[in-house]
Amino acid sequence: MTTLTLNEIRIRAAAFAKDFSDASRENAESQIFWHEFFQVFGLPKRRVISFEHNVKKLGNKDGRIDAFWPGTLLVEQKSRGKDLDAAFTQGNDYFHGLTNDELPRYVIVSDFARIRLVDVEGEQPLLEFDLKDLPKHIERFGFIAGYEPRQQREDVPLNQRAVDTLGELHDLLKADGFTGHRLEVLLVRLLFCLFADDTGIFTPKGAFEDLVSLSKEDGSNLGSELSRLFGVLNAKPEERQKSLDEKFDAFPYINGRLYADKQDIPEFSSAMRAKLLACCGIAWGAISPAVFGAMFQKIISLEPGDRRRQMGAHYTSEANILKLIKPLFLDELAAEFEKVKRQKNQLFEFQKKLRSLVFLDPACGCGNFLVITYRELRRLELKVLQASQAFGSVTRDVFEQTGVNVDQFYGIEVEDFPAQIAQVAMWLVDHQMNLEAGQFFGDWIKRIPLDKSAEIRHGNALRIEWADFCPPGKLNYILGNPPFIGKQNQTASQKEDMEFVCKGIKSAGLLDYVSGWYLKAAQYVSGSQVGEASRDRKQFANVKFAAATLTGSSAMDDLFVSFDKQDAANRLKVRCAFVSTNSITQGEQVGVLWGELLRMGLHIQFAHRTFQWTNDAPGKAAVHCIIVGFGADDSLAKQIWHYDDIKGDPVSSDVANVNPYLVDAPDVVLPSRREPIAAVPPIVFGSMPNDGGHLLMDDAEKTALLEAEPLAADWVKPFLGAEEFINGTPRWCLWLKDCPPAVLDKLPLVKKRVQSVKAHRAASSREATQKLAKTPQLFGEIRQSDSSYVLVPAHSSEKRDYVPIGFLKPNAVPGNANLVIPNAQLFHFAILTSAMHMAWMRYVCGRLKSDFRYSNTIVYNNFPWPNIVNSLPKTLSNQAVDQQKYASAAPESIAPNKLITNIEAAAQAVLSARAVHQTGLPPGTVPATLAQLYDPTTMPANLAKAHASLDKAVDAAYKPDGGVSSYANDGERVAFLFKRYAELTSLV
Repeated sequence: MTTLTLNEIRIRAAAFAKDFSDASRENAESQIFWHEFFQVFGLPKRRVISFEHNVKKLGNKDGRIDAFWPGTLLVEQKSRGKDLDAAFTQGNDYFHGLTNDELPRYVIVSDFARIRLVDVEGEQPLLEFDLKDLPKHIERFGFIAGYEPRQQREDVPLNQRAVDTLGELHDLLKADGFTGHRLEVLLVRLLFCLFADDTGIFTPKGAFEDLVSLSKEDGSNLGSELSRLFGVLNAKPEERQKSLDEKFDAFPYINGRLYADKQDIPEFSSAMRAKLLACCGIAWGAISPAVFGAMFQKIISLEPGDRRRQMGAHYTSEANILKLIKPLFLDELAAEFEKVKRQKNQLFEFQKKLRSLVFLDPACGCGNFLVITYRELRRLELKVLQASQAFGSVTRDVFEQTGVNVDQFYGIEVEDFPAQIAQVAMWLVDHQMNLEAGQFFGDWIKRIPLDKSAEIRHGNALRIEWADFCPPGKLNYILGNPPFIGKQNQTASQKEDMEFVCKGIKSAGLLDYVSGWYLKAAQYVSGSQVGEASRDRKQFANVKFAAATLTGSSAMDDLFVSFDKQDAANRLKVRCAFVSTNSITQGEQVGVLWGELLRMGLHIQFAHRTFQWTNDAPGKAAVHCIIVGFGADDSLAKQIWHYDDIKGDPVSSDVANVNPYLVDAPDVVLPSRREPIAAVPPIVFGSMPNDGGHLLMDDAEKTALLEAEPLAADWVKPFLGAEEFINGTPRWCLWLKDCPPAVLDKLPLVKKRVQSVKAHRAASSREATQKLAKTPQLFGEIRQSDSSYVLVPAHSSEKRDYVPIGFLKPNAVPGNANLVIPNAQLFHFAILTSAMHMAWMRYVCGRLKSDFRYSNTIVYNNFPWPNIVNSLPKTLSNQAVDQQKYASAAPESIAPNKLITNIEAAAQAVLSARAVHQTGLPPGTVPATLAQLYDPTTMPANLAKAHASLDKAVDAAYKPDGGVSSYANDGERVAFLFKRYAELTSLV
């Protein structure tokens, strides 16, 4: 039996509607009615549809489903004139007695005269019509013949059911000892069979399910049946034995080397057979292509250890893939189509262009990016073919006029199993697109045997020469989702990969693993390849050497120069885009990675700032990522998408430039500076104890010490680590800097602690620490201010709008988990705690996981302070000025510049707003911690108001000439700051 076109089905539907126009009695005519109905679509009754299927309803009552196709369709038939709502309710009652694998996607109820189709999963609206109109609505029943509705959702329960069921089959086989490569090959082959069985590649539809269901119930002969089937699928019809069983001979020749290698086949148990039958019951043709990666993740997540994290494997949803491919090429092609769709010759040339485009995903995994890209390219070509109908250019044989094919796609994948899945996934989505074309043109397109395939190479993309694999003259786009592995989590082999890619790049050890793909792409585009020259270049060099002996070397030198120019031109047209963690656009990595890419002539062409993606994988790892599109062409229109809510929808902005920090500003990379670019005090780390814990105490230890040695009180000070400062955790230290030896000698418990410090330092393997054993009473590094100082925690939560920054007196000792500005003024505190500096910090600081990691060399020393910093009075007291003094003093007596006065007054108001919740509280009231005060959900109104006033005052200092004094968002602030930075450092 051959697969029917939609036109053929429509003709059969008209005949069916006519034949049964008078049918009316449920008991007498129901089975023949539905048997003939399924024949309209070419679906055989045998073992696919069961009639009068027994099922238990609620209350343990017996029921009979009129017609049932497990996992796909339930039919409830009534006599003519009966209530279809009641029939649908009755059909729903049967769901209680079905297993999860049996639950149908569709329900049909009918009284012969009318038919109602319900998509249980809600993707398609309810459809109800008279029987005579069946031919008009035939496309909605396409799932019966293997055609599927065009609109698909990526998150439907069907996808999850497919993932779970295939994963459960994997688990059963693995638990039985069928493991490794042979299990992976089996799953890939079964995946193709399941899809082919559901979409009409195998005919009659359901032939594979028939084969499985006809095997013995204990599964004892299922393995041998599958082995025979795989051999048949690899054999051309003329090569098959004449005596081959008819049930096998009906299967087509597949080719594509999918079944070429003979592999071990497992022994099946009854449970394994049942699970494979459950897989057969799923509507594989309706599954989103992006699910294939999630299938892989589901399976490998069961491996010992956290393998998914080690491989950096995260699988992107369709929505996020589209965020990348639309600005990379799809939007541009769609716009070009709109311009040419009414011009016959240009439309023809546009289709040729679509056929010529070549894509490479050098970290393709299971092929999600390639699959979605191919699907969108085919859909655009389908629009071209539809538009061509106006010129009489499309014949009934759409297959011959469809040019876009899977051989335009290349991938590299380090793991064997996902590489196999990617290969098969491309064939599957090709068939889905063929079905989609058939819906429009009523013609069935079936590319069997598989004579074209995507070029998926199993190997390490950071070691493979991409130009050898995909020559520059062919390639247009490099795209994908490389592994997310931080520099601290790289394995030894991954570190070697990075050393291979980063030869000659200073400080390359700072880079995350994903940077390797950026560098390889940049090397491809610029022509500065690592390792051997490309094959094309080597072949030409051989030709040049041979020809020079005959024609003279001068002429060949000219030809070789021409070859070089063409090679360069081919490379420079390639555009790239990757999904990445946001770490590569923050902190120290920016200068290393983007400094190199800018040097190689690459520019960012579009970007999505930080957002939280979703994916189709079980567990849905929460990842904060970015998308960066880049290439050699700096003349393209540029865009930035920013997210007010990282889980929400982005807002697009057309910009003049996208710099490495994803800001509309000059292409600046911040160096690691030793000193600030402005006339401000240096910032340093706090004092480091290096004491083995013997100079530090918690509350209980301090109390016990002072009860035993009250004279030690003069030498005990509050100690502030970052956690103690933010969370208000009491901690203390022995500060013996000026303690006379005679006093220390009278404090035996303190002296014992000092002796422990000496032993700790002497035992160190570091020579510098050993030297510190000579002064065990002192901190290892002392950077204590003599007067007020600014304290900045080195690490703090990204959830806060403001990092809690302190302006403190020298009675407390800040530890080296903080950075401090000794002898600072209130003005310095004001600028650093403002929204302007916070925005700068968010964009340029490093991250620890997702938390801010403030640095002196990148954040503080590169920060563009306002010009008024040069007017700061050098004699102004360094002590914090209380609110009363500011309220009574004239501004001129405090600072000569009104802007400075306003800023300092606003800063004091912030400190006073904090104090309301921390000091002078009623007895029994617990003081608020800075963590509580700066939590966005608990921040007091008076503190939020004080910060808003400070932000406005600082903004005005950057625009003192009457210009805009506030900014819409952090992006605007940082864009301004980068321009100012460029001016200050003479980069523009």
